[in-house]
Amino acid sequence: MSNLNLNRAHDSRNHPVPHHYFQHTENAHRIHSDQEAIEIAQRLAERFAQEASQRDQARQLPLNEVQAFSQSGLWAITVPKAFGGAGVSYRTLAEVIKTISSVDSSLGQIPQNHLAFIEHLRLDASEEQQHFFFDLILRGARLGNAFSEKNARTVADLQTTLRKTATGYELNGQKFFATGALLAHWIPVVAINEEGLPYAAFIPQGTTGLNIINDWSGFGQRTTASGTVELNQVEVTEQYLVPIYRAFERPTPAGAISQFIQAAVDAGIARGAIDETIRYVRQHSRPWIDAGVEHASQDPYTIANIGDLKIKLRAAEAVLDLAADEIDRAIAEPTEQQVNEATLRVAEAKVLTTEIALLASNKLFELSGTRSTLSELNLDRHWRNARTHTLHDPVRWKYHLVGNYYLNGIHPPRHAWS
Repeated sequence: MSNLNLNRAHDSRNHPVPHHYFQHTENAHRIHSDQEAIEIAQRLAERFAQEASQRDQARQLPLNEVQAFSQSGLWAITVPKAFGGAGVSYRTLAEVIKTISSVDSSLGQIPQNHLAFIEHLRLDASEEQQHFFFDLILRGARLGNAFSEKNARTVADLQTTLRKTATGYELNGQKFFATGALLAHWIPVVAINEEGLPYAAFIPQGTTGLNIINDWSGFGQRTTASGTVELNQVEVTEQYLVPIYRAFERPTPAGAISQFIQAAVDAGIARGAIDETIRYVRQHSRPWIDAGVEHASQDPYTIANIGDLKIKLRAAEAVLDLAADEIDRAIAEPTEQQVNEATLRVAEAKVLTTEIALLASNKLFELSGTRSTLSELNLDRHWRNARTHTLHDPVRWKYHLVGNYYLNGIHPPRHAWS
């Protein structure tokens, strides 16, 4: 198996990341506790906030920021303690993701699939694979994502194939929404084998036939580089194949964890939008003519709206914490009932974090006033990010999932989107 440094050539036409970016001279910091993880996230957030707006406006890839993020050790905090990781609680993971997302939600989203695949390695990989990949991740390796396909009939109807050859296996297909792949050392590609079963094939960055194109043009989450991955006769050995379908043949929290991280990003977007609203109202907004007050921060309706936003954010974050606790219990005791509880709590959190992210980023302009829409302020990035990211896994189906369980006793489906 290969080491962390990858020495293959890159196609610079489609891969605007310098070759040396993927070479590490120092191992990542090793985090040992939940409190340390939170403190590091807070320090990084202060740094990441400084040029977040400029990165968004210019669609500038956050190369230095992602490097600092992963080298901080935060990308490895869910590696199990048995393999040398911190094995933090999911409450802590949520706080880390919220803290980063509150200042730059693209940065908060980029490790989402990395973290989801850490769980699949824990659940589905062999012990040899676990030792190999967890060691790489602890040293600072980043996992990308090549899962979804934009032209398939449904999100689960995958066309990318994994076929056995005389020397190993071969991948062919095309992916989109490949968040993190452009900046990753390894890209887990989800493909269907001859029996129709999905595997994750872990492909080193720069492998022949692997082409990553920075063509993400979404109006929000602009710097996630969530574009195209082309796979043309990509060779992969069996030792890099993980049978991720097994996570959904038995009760596991794999799907809940994937959704949980998305909800944490949305909670972070809401937190950042509310903080931005409070700053702008205090410093720039004018009170309404009929309010009879000196400052916008004294306007009784503005005060009430800020109170409403804070209460709804508190409620969303509280349910997210409850979901985190259920995930921790499902990891320790993966019974059908416990996994159902985790899935239900995560669905509830996803609804609430979506609603507050959209509400807060919309209220930002209502409470701040017309001047807050000036393009040079770029405050619309909060709404654009909220509207874009909350399109992941529609909440109308979260309502259905929860209601169908309590009304009809129907257990949530087992897949990565429930």
